[in-house]
Amino acid sequence: MTASLPARADVVIVGGGIIGCSIAYHLTKLGIRDVVLLERRQLTCGTTWHAAGLIGQLRASRNMTELAKYTSDLLYELERETGQSTGFKQNGSVSVALNAERFHEMKRGASMAKMFGLAVDVIGPAEIKAKYPLLDLDGVVGGVFLPKDGQANPVDVTQAYAKGARMGGARIVEGVAVERILVEGGRAVGVRTAQGELRAGTVVLAGGMWSRALGAAVGVSLPLHAAEHFYIVTEALAGVPRDLPVLRVPDESAYYKEDAGKMLVGAFELVAKPWGMDGIPDDFAFDSLPPDMDHFEPILERAIGRLPILAEAGIQTWFNGPESFTPDDRYLLGETAEVRDLFVACGFNSIGIQSSGGVGKVLSEWIRDRHPPMDLADVDVRRMQPFQSNPRYLRDRTVETLGLLYAMHWPYRQVESARGTRRSPFHDRLVAAGACMGEMAGWERPNWFGEPGSRPEYEYSWGRQNWFAATAAECLAVRDRVALFDQSSFAKFLVEGPDALALLNRVSAADIDRPVGRVVYTQWLNARGGIEADLTVTRLAETRFLVVTSGAAQTRDRAWLEAQVPAQARVFVLDVTSGLPMLGLMGPRSRDLMARLTGEDMSNDAFPFATSREVGIGYATVRASRITYVGELGWELYVPAEYAAHVFDRIVAEGAEFGLGHAGYHAMNACRMEKGYRHWGHDIGGEDDPVAAGLGFAVAWDKPGGFVGRDALLRIREAGTPKRRLVQFRLADDRPSLHHEEPVWRDGAIVGSTTSGMYGHRIGASLGMGYVANPDGVTAEWLAAGRFEVEVAWERHAATAQLAPFYDPKGVRIRG
Repeated sequence: MTASLPARADVVIVGGGIIGCSIAYHLTKLGIRDVVLLERRQLTCGTTWHAAGLIGQLRASRNMTELAKYTSDLLYELERETGQSTGFKQNGSVSVALNAERFHEMKRGASMAKMFGLAVDVIGPAEIKAKYPLLDLDGVVGGVFLPKDGQANPVDVTQAYAKGARMGGARIVEGVAVERILVEGGRAVGVRTAQGELRAGTVVLAGGMWSRALGAAVGVSLPLHAAEHFYIVTEALAGVPRDLPVLRVPDESAYYKEDAGKMLVGAFELVAKPWGMDGIPDDFAFDSLPPDMDHFEPILERAIGRLPILAEAGIQTWFNGPESFTPDDRYLLGETAEVRDLFVACGFNSIGIQSSGGVGKVLSEWIRDRHPPMDLADVDVRRMQPFQSNPRYLRDRTVETLGLLYAMHWPYRQVESARGTRRSPFHDRLVAAGACMGEMAGWERPNWFGEPGSRPEYEYSWGRQNWFAATAAECLAVRDRVALFDQSSFAKFLVEGPDALALLNRVSAADIDRPVGRVVYTQWLNARGGIEADLTVTRLAETRFLVVTSGAAQTRDRAWLEAQVPAQARVFVLDVTSGLPMLGLMGPRSRDLMARLTGEDMSNDAFPFATSREVGIGYATVRASRITYVGELGWELYVPAEYAAHVFDRIVAEGAEFGLGHAGYHAMNACRMEKGYRHWGHDIGGEDDPVAAGLGFAVAWDKPGGFVGRDALLRIREAGTPKRRLVQFRLADDRPSLHHEEPVWRDGAIVGSTTSGMYGHRIGASLGMGYVANPDGVTAEWLAAGRFEVEVAWERHAATAQLAPFYDPKGVRIRG
């Protein structure tokens, strides 16, 4: 070991871009000063140095907006604290819509911004022209102005973080490349460099484009891929106001930034150019890629039309540099599922500068406390699936993801690239039956069904889309007859061993010590009482259990469960998702169809709700569990993969007599909204407790031995009537569509927001779900006494608010 590196540190950070330096700075602010940051070349030499430096505050959710807002607030303080200029200028931003649908999208965003406490104005063409006089208004229908947005110099901001980190005691070492992360006993214990090993209690990987390869070397999946990002910088132009706001024209894939009298014009084009398929060169530093005039020319031509002053401008710089993108355009943050004590912060999809402060703050707190300080499920690295690190998949998906930043964010929009990855055994049969497939975590799932033989495709809009009538028919089949769902994408874990019951009973809020054949609905809580998972546990035998959870939570929930296994425990967890496809048979005639298929008594006495047993269908043995996510009598059927097609064909053949229809995930979502069934990641998450979420009925408060989170939950219950509750909403006008983060008003004041929404076809109403707050407690009486409205795209709509679901509130139909 040379004198330039210590032998040990509390935290070692890999990567000296703006993210790594922000993490170092924020760790020292928390009192964690034994921090070493290693940069292979020089600070900012990867992506940071060529970033455009746009500082926007509004993101797709409250917590993501809070992180961006924190960054904006921090930059002034950072400059005062360190004496290092950040180049931050709070000149605002204008986003311009060239059609009514885009304007609607922007107004939805403006409503969200208002709810998040951001200053925002919806403006017309004349106001846009006043704020941006260089703009040609051809086709402009309106826009949104955020006065607290701005711009900064990324290199200067990074140097300010670095200086602040050094002032706090952190050590920043340039010119030292990390060759490998050291892992022992499933934990990160340091790094290896050409100068030797540096041992640490925590390793943070913030290596930008290089992160995927460093993670892969120790079995960690970090799905990100570089793409070429283009912009030009003009020569100085006379007549360019120095206080111009940042301008975004997403319908033309372009953004504009004034900088010292020059204009920067950049693009997020719809068809991108992936880069670095053979790996990122070790010596890549402060480098640019060859310009591609043909690729950028269409953007530039539209830009000249939009800002005519550019027609006479000389171009000082044609720039092309790589940036990292992830399969879902959200960054990767937190402790990895595969290696404990290894934290990551990478894949920032061109928003690393505006995210830097917030990310540094929350990841530092996560490192200190070993749990996230807020709900970060949107960006938690554990949301990703291992297959998503496949290089070809990433390359093909990146062609699309860069452009999705500025593409229309249609509700239910489906990605078009890298499709067909994960297919259930029923896939081809469903397509033949008219399925329009959607994608979730790589799974191809039927979202809705057109006529057999047709090629159903989405026609997107902010109103009722072309599948509305088809989904209505599916929901009525669920209500009146029987419908078949492909639920194979649900994740399934076999938990087995002498200590399996003890593990699951300690992790689960419900009592899992039930008779063999019993299905238990439960939540897994954190120590603060927040909901980490929402799932079912079925007891298959004395020491064997089946856990079924959301497909999107497959990696996360398994990692959570395995982290709870005590040392020396006699239990193993096996992911059996791939080998156990699942079908849902739901509706009032499902009992008759099941009796025909199995030849068994399927009555309430013989097969009560929330029980599970093996039955014969055709020549196969299938596990049938009487449970539902759509609020009707029904069974979930777990079929060993080799029998899946056979069982499917038997169900379809026998089902014709009972009016069997196919149904997709849009119908499932509509039905679960009517029933008020929660969806983890939307309606419930790590900051929501079962009391606030209305799930106290699923808690075994006094079971022997307690459960993780019980103490916190008891304190919440003992505090009395909750001041924040999850509530059901029904709009008086059934035309507006609710999705999420729409402001909820009571008697003229914002009291909450929606978490999810869908049209309920069984009751004929536009529905939503969301949290509202009242200092004196949220009760049924308080809800009934108020005048509620839900704001959609800057307009308020009258709504009924209640705690109970709007469809079958007493649950008679599921126990029928």
